[in-house]
Amino acid sequence: MRRLGLVSALALVTASCGGGGGSDSSSSAHSVVLPPAPAPAPTPTPAPASSAGSESTATQGVAVIASNFDPMRELVSTPLPPSAAPDVVGAFRFICMPGQLKKDDPIVFPGQPGRSHLHQFFGNDAADAYSTYTSLRTTGNSTCMSPVNRSAYWVPALLNGKGQVVRPDYVSIYYKRRPSSDPVVSDPSHPQYQGKATTLPNGLRFIFGRDMLNLADAPTGKMHFNCDGPVSFTRKDWKNFEEAQDGCPVGNRIGVVMSAPDCWDGKNLDSADHRSHLSYGSYGNWGYLKCPTTHPFVIPSFVMGVWYTQAAGETYEFVSDAMDTSPTHKRGDTFHADFFMAWDPTVHDLWEKNCIDKMLNCSGGDLGNGQRMKQSWEASWTASPRLVGLSGS
Repeated sequence: MRRLGLVSALALVTASCGGGGGSDSSSSAHSVVLPPAPAPAPTPTPAPASSAGSESTATQGVAVIASNFDPMRELVSTPLPPSAAPDVVGAFRFICMPGQLKKDDPIVFPGQPGRSHLHQFFGNDAADAYSTYTSLRTTGNSTCMSPVNRSAYWVPALLNGKGQVVRPDYVSIYYKRRPSSDPVVSDPSHPQYQGKATTLPNGLRFIFGRDMLNLADAPTGKMHFNCDGPVSFTRKDWKNFEEAQDGCPVGNRIGVVMSAPDCWDGKNLDSADHRSHLSYGSYGNWGYLKCPTTHPFVIPSFVMGVWYTQAAGETYEFVSDAMDTSPTHKRGDTFHADFFMAWDPTVHDLWEKNCIDKMLNCSGGDLGNGQRMKQSWEASWTASPRLVGLSGS
């Protein structure tokens, strides 16, 4: 079975993700086999002390819950990554494999199993309708390389027009933010002040993309479709599956790419609509990226790419597309994603303090300190199984 190097693959799927703005039935857990380190590793930088002394508890989120295993055993040595310059943001990237398929949504319908449309989960493989920050931090493995990331991520399931669910081959995640020492995110007197840099809060949860509770609202996250693979094509971004399937050849992968919000109100870990406690920076008429005054904190946001192999004779739509009956609806334009933050606090500190705050270019779960997340599972870069019957999901 063919396997790819994670670093080279990440360079491929995140090549267009640079820049400093965010305005831009269960399956077994898997992750990707990494190649051995090509050079002797440096001595790892010790885990940083908690940032609680320099930041208010409110902006840290709920009280941390330590992992019920030794997170240091989940790390291995690796060479230090290069600087992200000339970019202005630090980058932390990793790959997830598809996890469970459930008609659950612990954000919109907490404690109500089977209430939502079918979701494809990745991350914590124990996530379900009953998930809370506590349950995510204390149970489950992870399809995102290692259980140090017990966060839960989920998107609407993809259908192929033949009564089957198409599981993604993999999901790329790319966290980014300016270093906290950068005057643009630390000095309010800076002429291009974006907002105050802060950590990704423990227990934060939100939805971005198309708002299925208010379909008339404009989607967030600049969702678009990409193509990648061995068959030649004209590279461009598409708005929906109808365009993407026409432009991306059979045998290649179609990627659905979207950016999470980068501005937070500094108070709420959730909101009634699961969106309004966060926002996106914009350039407005002032010419530089800035968070709204209602959301003055700049958090590490992430770009998510969900990649599916396109097969002959299949017509794709998300299960959520059935909810949009408007005449302007196009297949795929109801894509949205949910996130429930439940990182191990030590490892979370490592990638923020090194990859982000030292403005490093970290890929493959590299933490920027001479260590990286190790693989808990093996997987190829092709979903297995790729198709699941709706009756069994």
